Amino acid sequence: MPTRLPNETPARKPGSMEIDPSGEGVAIEETRRLIASSKVEGTPVFNRAGEQLGAVYNFMVDKISGQVAYVVMSFGGFLGIGESYHPLPWRALTYDTGLGGYVVDIDKDRLADAPRYGADEDPFRDDEYGARVDAYYRIAPTS
Repeated sequence: MPTRLPNETPARKPGSMEIDPSGEGVAIEETRRLIASSKVEGTPVFNRAGEQLGAVYNFMVDKISGQVAYVVMSFGGFLGIGESYHPLPWRALTYDTGLGGYVVDIDKDRLADAPRYGADEDPFRDDEYGARVDAYYRIAPTS
C-alpha cells in the first residue's frame, strides 16, 4: 500500500536491521511506512470539516495480531483535569498531510455521544467494550 508522505532521507541501508546507524543511541522514529508510537502520541485528530476534535493520547495494540486496534483520543479538559478519552477504531482514521493530523468522519455532536471514559476508568477490561466501540463507528470486526 503506497503512502502519501513527503520524501525522506534514509537513515540506514534498506534491509538493514541496524537500529541506530549513527551510534548515538537514538532509535529511528520514522520510515516511509512506519512511525514510532512516541511520534503518534499528541498528533491532532480532526473531523472532515477540519475542526480539531482532540489529540492522540495513545493507542491500543492487539497482543495476538500486533495490529493497532484503537487510537485513544484525549478530548476536552484543562491540564488533564476533566479530560475524557475516546477510543476510535484505527481503521476509521486517515492521515492528512495538509492538516498534519488524523481525520475521522464524525462531527462534534456525534462525538459527544460516542463511547468514552475518564482518567480513572479502564473500560478495555470488559471484553465487549471494543465491540461496542466498533458498532458505534459502524466498523466491521476483524477476524
